[in-house]
Amino acid sequence: MHPVIVYTLSRLGLFAVALGVLYLLGLRTYVLLAVAVVLSGLASYVLLSKQRDAVSEKISEKRGQPEG
Repeated sequence: MHPVIVYTLSRLGLFAVALGVLYLLGLRTYVLLAVAVVLSGLASYVLLSKQRDAVSEKISEKRGQPEG
């Protein structure tokens, strides 16, 4: 599967998990969304380093190809 798709789906999954857990803990409205974004961002920074490296490598490969 394409690394960008894997990384994107992983980020969305982490956000959904954070959102669900925080909802069950009683957070509501915009506070729920804000905290879920921050927590999922921090978690993805730690947990998705391999996927992020794969995306970076794929992008650098594409940029290195001659246009045409």
